[in-house]
Order: sequence, then C-alpha cells, then structure tokens
Amino acid sequence: MAIPKLKKQDVIDALKFIDENGVPEHNTSVKYVLVSEDGKKYPPKYVVAVADHLANSTDISTESFNSVDAKNYLESLGFSIETKQQEKFELSITAESVESTDERFTMDNLNLGDNYKPLNAYFKRANGDIIKRAYSKGERRNSNQTMPRIACQVFEKQLAALSVEDKESFPVCKYSPNSDMIRGIYTSVDEYKKHRNSLEYLTYSYDNGRQFVIYSWNIFSTIIFVQECLKRFGEPGDQFVLVYREKDEKETATAEPTYQINLDQKAKEYRNEFSSMLIKSRNLIFRGAPGTGKTYLAKEIAADIISNGYEDKYDCLTDEQKKQVEFVQFHPSYDYSDFVEGLRPKVNDDGTMGFELQDGIFKKFVARARRNYEDSQKTREDVEKEVTVQEFMAEFFSDIEFGVDTFKTINGNEFTITGVDDGHIYISIPGNAMANKLVLNLDEVRKMLESGQKFEKIKDITTFFGKTFATQGHSYDFAIYKAIRAKKSTASKTKAKQEELKKYIFIIDEINRGEISKIFGELFFAIDPDYRGKAGEISTQYSNLHFNPDEKFYIPENVYIIGTMNDIDRSVDSFDFAMRRRFRFVELKADEHLEAINETIEDEERRSEAIRRMTALNKEIAEVEDLNENYQIGAAYFAKLRTIDFDQLWTDYLQPLLQEYIQGMYDEEGIMNRFARAYGYKKPARGDANEAAQDQG
Repeated sequence: MAIPKLKKQDVIDALKFIDENGVPEHNTSVKYVLVSEDGKKYPPKYVVAVADHLANSTDISTESFNSVDAKNYLESLGFSIETKQQEKFELSITAESVESTDERFTMDNLNLGDNYKPLNAYFKRANGDIIKRAYSKGERRNSNQTMPRIACQVFEKQLAALSVEDKESFPVCKYSPNSDMIRGIYTSVDEYKKHRNSLEYLTYSYDNGRQFVIYSWNIFSTIIFVQECLKRFGEPGDQFVLVYREKDEKETATAEPTYQINLDQKAKEYRNEFSSMLIKSRNLIFRGAPGTGKTYLAKEIAADIISNGYEDKYDCLTDEQKKQVEFVQFHPSYDYSDFVEGLRPKVNDDGTMGFELQDGIFKKFVARARRNYEDSQKTREDVEKEVTVQEFMAEFFSDIEFGVDTFKTINGNEFTITGVDDGHIYISIPGNAMANKLVLNLDEVRKMLESGQKFEKIKDITTFFGKTFATQGHSYDFAIYKAIRAKKSTASKTKAKQEELKKYIFIIDEINRGEISKIFGELFFAIDPDYRGKAGEISTQYSNLHFNPDEKFYIPENVYIIGTMNDIDRSVDSFDFAMRRRFRFVELKADEHLEAINETIEDEERRSEAIRRMTALNKEIAEVEDLNENYQIGAAYFAKLRTIDFDQLWTDYLQPLLQEYIQGMYDEEGIMNRFARAYGYKKPARGDANEAAQDQG
C-alpha cells in the first residue's frame, strides 16, 4: 500500500496532535526526523499515520509504508527532513550488575536484543587493561557472538576445568522472569543438539580441536552467561562492555544468522581497521592475489566511513549516503573523456549532429563533494539566502511560457527563454541572423541574485565576475536578472540548516588495467594527498571550452580514493611511477581476509574444511619455484561453495586457474597433482566417471 493522499494542512494538524498526545515508544524514528519551523522534531512515519487518521478517519498505523516512503512524501509537501544520527549505547556487565546507557534496556526482556546491532565488545580488567577478541580465521569482527566469545577467550582455562555436570548446568540465558533458564556448555554440536535441537548456538574452538558450544542468538541472549563467568572466575571490578545501536529497517528485515563529522575523526569510531588508514592517507590501493576480497573490502570501508561506523555493508547505506560513494572499473580502452571530461556526440535541435563537452564520472563525483565542502563552510544565513534565491528563480521560470514570453536586453534586442536545466538557460534571439540561439550559465544569474548587489549596467557584471571585457551572454544575464528582480515573489524566506561536512569515497577497481597517464592526465598533481583543495587547482585539457575558461579544477579535502589491483596482472609492471607515490599500498594476503567464506558458508564444519583446504593449497603454491604468494587462492573463490561442492570448485574454477599459472613450466602434470593432493581432490576412477556420465544422461 502506498502513502495515503494528504494535504500540507493535514500534516500540520498531525504535528499539533502529536504535540498534545506525544509519540508512542514503538513509533519513535530510527533513521529520519521531520523538523518543524520552530525546531521541533517528529518521526516521519508516525506523522503520516496520524495525518491519515485525522484526514480519513483511519486507524493510526505505520505498517503499510516504510520510513523512506514517508520521508520522500513529506519532502514533496515542503517539509524539512533530516537524517537522524543514530545513538550508540554501552552495556556494562559486572558480577553484581548489568547496566546500559539506553534507558529502555531491562533484564526482564532480553528479547529486545533482536532490535540491536553490535559495534564493539571487549573485556576490561579492574586495573583498566582492555582485552579484545583474538579473531580466528574467517570470524566476523562484530557479531552477536563477539561478547560471549571474548568471555570464552578470557576464561578458557577455567571453563575447560569445569566438571561435565558443572558445564551442563552452567546458566546461559533467561529471556524473561517467566521463561526457563537455558543452560549448558557442551563439547560438540552433536552434544548440544541432544539437549536443544536448534541452530541458535556458537562454537568456540580451543586446544587443538576441543570446543565449547553454547546457546546464542541476539546480542543480549548471552548476558547471563557472561555475568556468570565474572561471578565464578573474575576479579572485583572486572567487566565486559558491549557497544551497540538500533538496527535500521533493512537490518530488521534481514535478521542476522546465528553464527556531523570532523575530517580528522578518530580511528576508534570506525569498525574497519583500514578506515582510519584511508582517512590519514587519502589515497589507498589494495593489492594482492585474485579473490582476496579487495573489492569487497573497499566497499566495506566506504560504508564504514560514510556511516561513521554504523554500517559495514554498502547495501545498508541510505540512498542519500550512496551518493557519497562512486565505483568504476578501469579497462584498457578507458580514457580521459570517460574519467574527467571530453567531447561527446549530440543531436542538435535541427537534427544535425554535433559535439558537446561533458563531464566524466570522476569530475561529476568531485563536483558533488566540492559542493558539499564549500557549502559546509557557509554560515546558516548564507545557506538560507541561497535557498531562497533558488526557490525564487524556480518560481520565476515556472511562471513563464518557454518560447513565448519575450524579454529585452539593454540594447533593445528581444529574446525568449526556450528552456532551463540544472546548469543552463537556453534562449532564442530571433533578430540575430548570425547566432539566433545562445546558452547562458545559470550559476552566473544565481550568483548575481545571491550577492545582494544592485546591478545597474553591464559593467557592474564584468566587475563582479572579474572580467576585463563583457561577453555576449552578460547582456542576456542582465536582462534575466532584472526580470527576476522585478517579479514579486510569493515565496517567503526559507529557513535552512548549515550544511554538514561529509566524506566522499571514489573506488577504482582494477586500477592497473587502465592506462593511468591517459586516464588521469593533468590530475596527477591534483590527486596528490598534499595538494588537495585549491593548493592543487589546475586547468583541465578542455578548459577553453568551459563557460568560464579561467575556472580551475581541484579535488577538495573531503574526497578519498581507494584502488584495487591484482599483483599477478601483467599490467602491474606498467603502473605509472608518478601515480605510485601518490597512493599508499596495502597488501592483502590470501589467508588474512576470510569474510567471504564466513559470510556465505553457514555450517561451521564446512567453513573450517574450506579454510583448511585453502591453507593447504596455498602452502603448496608458494613452494613452486616460479610462483609466490601473489598466486595464492583467495577466499572469494571458496565463497562459491554455497552453490557447489568441493570437487566442483576444483574442476570448474581452481584447476583451470592453476593450469594457467604453471603453463610452460617443467613437469606441469606433477605440479598439478601436488596441488590436487594438497587441496584434497581425488580424481574419480574411470568406472566412477562412466557411471556419473550415465547418471547425467
């Protein structure tokens, strides 16, 4: 069901209703807030529901639409919507108490943990020392299981020393006063399932194959287990700390399986260890073997930084946040016109073909970041003035009839406005036989209106823009400026907030596959981390074709660049040295980032088997004289095991790749046999192969 049809007055009435009756706790907003003219804040979904109730006598319900629908609809009615900065909460567990900075927390309802997402967890000794999780291969950095895993890590010896009876009676979870206590630390998954046949468990491995298996579901379900560890084994003053936040709608819809900003933001506020590295270096390249998760990691870092440590998945960013990230993949035919700017074919109004200068993907991205950076430096009064002028201009252009209403220059030349877009005003000059059409720069008229100056003659415009001579367009700028000033606007002064400074991240996948000097051109200078901002401004190759030929291009301080490259790609050797010194290079080894395996293989035994096979195969690859770690197999290949088995992974993916690696080497067959043995692949006997073929037939 779509948003109900409402009038602006219906929403205003809803705000009055909410002022008088308040907002039920379950209707408070997680992501957005409507901000009224007097600064009060309201949850958009509930506002729409109340407005529908008052206008159409329906029940007050938010079930039929989501917060994004409500946000977009209210904005279309002219209301101001802000993205809410989600609050972080901190849960402290000691032997005597459990306390949270979230006043809604209660030990009487641990099911509330379903609504929250962990951001960090650690053990803090009474003397202030902090112990963090020592992660095993493939383990997620923050999950619902992180806190109980730290408890197992800190008190591993004490837990292992418990008798079988004490382990099986060990308290783990009691969701409410009326529910039963869930108990038990078991030695294997099979033992666990004899007592509780569910997938809601964690497995902690220690001491060469031994295990603790306990019940675990949401972030609160093991609080009692953790507290019991402190009671039995901890020192006075010891505590476990869990940092968490509310899930957004996307995270709530997809439950987790069992298993304003200062540019110098501290690293501890981010979830990914490489995020702070990017902030400091500005330009980062991840290099390594194929399948090591370089692209996955780049997007994870982007989500981490853009959300200020609240998200680690790009898909969970809002549509507005996704505008702060851009992704492109280089290839041999990619060039300057794709990346920066270039001439592109255009069909003219009369049907003839021509060319026009168009910005490339990077220049468009930088323009968004630069606009945000420059706007963030403006005062609230300046922002309000600009927004008011923009609304004033929009009202003016919407009231005229394109191609019909006429205007006059100071010299008496008549013209009509035939169209307007984001950056241009298109005019027709019937009396000019030489050039009866002209394109004006919309920003020039806007800047004249925003300045507050009174322009009396053309010379005032040339002085304002720092020009020695007037251009043809200035006569028409002046005429449109006077027409807008002469029109009485019905728009009132707009109240606006100061722009928040945001970070913008540009990801270049396979950066070494493109011809770097051809793609970046003169941007080599501007892209240097030490020359961000106007200190690195340059004239681009096509600057003479710009509306303002003197306009300079620069990359603002809030732009960060991540590149990825495969070390074994033959184009690595030709990677431009001038570009090399402008990036910080980070090597990703095959066995360091195993998130792809962890994310896609739910069964722990199958996941462990995948890691074991990958490790053994990579060890064998490194022992081949003409190969090295750059040829090892990354975890992304093993993520395919979600749809195929181990043998199919070998025959269809790994074997062809490895054969390509060793082609032309001495004893190719012997090397491939060693690879197969290390991986654990056994070639089927001839009879088995025939039978398999018959079965498929």
